[in-house]
Amino acid sequence: MKNFKELPKIIQGGMGIAVSDWRLARAVSKLGQMGVVSGTAIDTVVARRLQLGDTGGNIRRALSHFPWPDMARRFLDAFYVAGGKSPGKPFKLLPRTTVRMERFVMETMIVANFVEVFLAKEDHDGVVGINYLEKVQLPTLPSLFGAILAGVDVVLMGAGIPLSIPGILDRLSAWQSATLKLHVENNPEHIQFSHAFDPETFREGAIFPLKRPRFLAIVSSDIIAKTMIRKATGTVDGFVVENHTAGGHNAPPRRTPKPKGDTASAYGPKDAPNIDRIKALEKPFWLAGGYASPGKLKSALDSGANGVQIGTVFAYCEESGIMPDIRKAVIDRLLTEGVDILTDFQASPTGYPFKLLDLKGYPATIDAVKCRNRVCDLGYLQQLVFNGEDGIQYRCPGEPVNAFISKGGTEVDTVGKMCLCNGLMATVGLGQVRGSDRELPIITAGEDFSAVMTIAGCLGREYSAKDVIDYMFSRLVPVRPPISRQSETQFDFNPSEAFACDAPLLRAQV
Repeated sequence: MKNFKELPKIIQGGMGIAVSDWRLARAVSKLGQMGVVSGTAIDTVVARRLQLGDTGGNIRRALSHFPWPDMARRFLDAFYVAGGKSPGKPFKLLPRTTVRMERFVMETMIVANFVEVFLAKEDHDGVVGINYLEKVQLPTLPSLFGAILAGVDVVLMGAGIPLSIPGILDRLSAWQSATLKLHVENNPEHIQFSHAFDPETFREGAIFPLKRPRFLAIVSSDIIAKTMIRKATGTVDGFVVENHTAGGHNAPPRRTPKPKGDTASAYGPKDAPNIDRIKALEKPFWLAGGYASPGKLKSALDSGANGVQIGTVFAYCEESGIMPDIRKAVIDRLLTEGVDILTDFQASPTGYPFKLLDLKGYPATIDAVKCRNRVCDLGYLQQLVFNGEDGIQYRCPGEPVNAFISKGGTEVDTVGKMCLCNGLMATVGLGQVRGSDRELPIITAGEDFSAVMTIAGCLGREYSAKDVIDYMFSRLVPVRPPISRQSETQFDFNPSEAFACDAPLLRAQV
């Protein structure tokens, strides 16, 4: 992999589920920046793509390069449907993850992570990363190993403090067994629970050299960054420093939040990362959350950062995994009426604040999604709970209320909870079919839509990852003057500031 001094200035955010898929990451990486695939629920994502017929044969091509053909064949036989399943037929579910997972469950994680990274890296030598959530623990070890098998360059992880991941990367890349300590609730005696993974038990051929990927911790403060340096089990190669305006899950505010997210009142000065202290750690870092403009990139570089991580503007480009009709609806609404972004402190089963984009009824209202008939059949955000004699049980605040209460949960903890697993799957066209019903999409985004508005307003409703990179490096020329909205929205848009740059605006040639 390239030396960190040569690493790209732009990291494309790893947005799940499958918003940052291999097509987007590959496009960004081929343009000389860091493309990142989302590893969240990627086993279900790849399995469902196979059930839709694997249009273009991309997954099957990747599987032909998997080092152990028999394992690849088992995965293919389990999920591939030639020509695709019928529209009214439900997707076949994967077995739920548990502390004592069946071998096949871990094989699906290994293979699926390999497939996504392989496709993102295919036929170029750019930098490709994969993003995981620390709170989604049970798939972590086999998922990391699958990504390492495919030669992933960088692993990024947030939504928690991933102290053990650097050491795990050391061990897995050396074909050594690794253990991950699990977070288990209702555990007053602090009994140690862990998940172990040994590459040797899955190997179906000779050992071959593996590259240890770099590790970037996604942090929200200098305190967490300093903790990672002091206490991590291996080398932390750098940081993505993310503030609370970024999309998806956010770090909780250090002040007591209101029940529903008014970002301005819930977050305060204590929630702003201290960049000087992070710089003093002498590790490479990238700034995230509202940095999608040439001026903000320059500001980040001037502060000592290696560059920026940007997500929302990539989420609405044509290579994104979001369904095209949803992307178009968001951009159309943005350029006419504006959109609302809510930081919801109840929606996520994880307990972390979560950004929701409200299109006021399309494809469904937020209230309609919250009032869906509760079904928890994916379980990626489930909690591990110690229940004495029986060991560990699994519950999710987004599951049926009676089921959650029967496992020791309280009704108040279920209020306002959404099934992010199923809703985010629907956003990328992989939503489950339940008789005559289909899962409703959940749309997330960061608070700053100025780059989306600028690029879409100047080039038309559709734009590419290349247009985003050209914009960030001041190489984009408007096809027409930027469209400004007549109605008032929460976003301030100044065309002259948005296009502020040092170089002349030149339309890049394809």
